[in-house]
Amino acid sequence: MNKLNPKKLAGETAAKYVKDGMVVGLGTGSTVYYTLVKLGDMIQNEGLSIKGVTTSSFTTALAKELGIPLVDIDNVDKIDITIDGADEIDKNYNGIKGGGGALFFEKIVAKASNKVIWVVDSSKMVKTLGGFPLPVEVLPFGYSHVKSAIESKGITAELRKKDGRNVVTDSGNYILDLYVKEIHSIEELNEFLNNLTGVLEHGLFIEIVDTIVIATEETTQIIHTELNNK
Repeated sequence: MNKLNPKKLAGETAAKYVKDGMVVGLGTGSTVYYTLVKLGDMIQNEGLSIKGVTTSSFTTALAKELGIPLVDIDNVDKIDITIDGADEIDKNYNGIKGGGGALFFEKIVAKASNKVIWVVDSSKMVKTLGGFPLPVEVLPFGYSHVKSAIESKGITAELRKKDGRNVVTDSGNYILDLYVKEIHSIEELNEFLNNLTGVLEHGLFIEIVDTIVIATEETTQIIHTELNNK
């Protein structure tokens, strides 16, 4: 059997859920990249008519390059479907997102969507979240005090840097990466971070995803979480 690129397989499979006339949330990451490429092809060669809402400047640039029409999130009443990646997904279908730094916009778009699809390769499926560092987007003003407050809970927090400089998100903020190893009380950590002044958003995505497309080198698995809480 010929081995396939799992990310490409997952991304292209998710594109099949997109139908004519939809407003589509366009995620950020190496797997959803293939979804965007497929959607661009469907628009150019199959006459698909959609409008995209992007979650990052990178996705905006790519969508324009691929000929995907875009619309501002504040100019639509709803987003029909959002397709995005994830850094980890646990047995209860909660996820960690934000490895690419777009967690704030990704969560806003997800919360405004009727349906959320995550596309991942099988390595992203874990029993317990925490192996992947948990991103927390914070205001630059006073970020060191937010960092100290987090570390007072026994959590290692590191300011994300690239080439020796602080990483700045599309919304002009910093990212703290939390090294937890295993998150055994997701709700407790979620509440702590939500109530911490200076935190704009964090990468715990709880009870948000409706469908997960998981790919290996041979096949795809579709999981419907049957969430009805949005």
